[in-house]
Amino acid sequence: MFAKLIIMLVLAALAVGMVARTSHGAGPERTYVVKPSDTLWSIAASSYAGDTREGVWKLQERNHLRSATLRPGQTIVLPG
Repeated sequence: MFAKLIIMLVLAALAVGMVARTSHGAGPERTYVVKPSDTLWSIAASSYAGDTREGVWKLQERNHLRSATLRPGQTIVLPG
């Protein structure tokens, strides 16, 4: 009896795992227009909770930036 219950729970967990979809949970992407005094660090610090270095990395990766140089008026995407 107990073994059948365990098997049923494992099968149910596997079934849920197979049909569940990933959720990015961040909603639509946000854009940001760079101001004259902005840096990647300042944008990451104001836009992300947690480690600012990770925010800088995410900004660079999402926007395909090869350097940390930003131009005023440049539009960048803030990843979720």
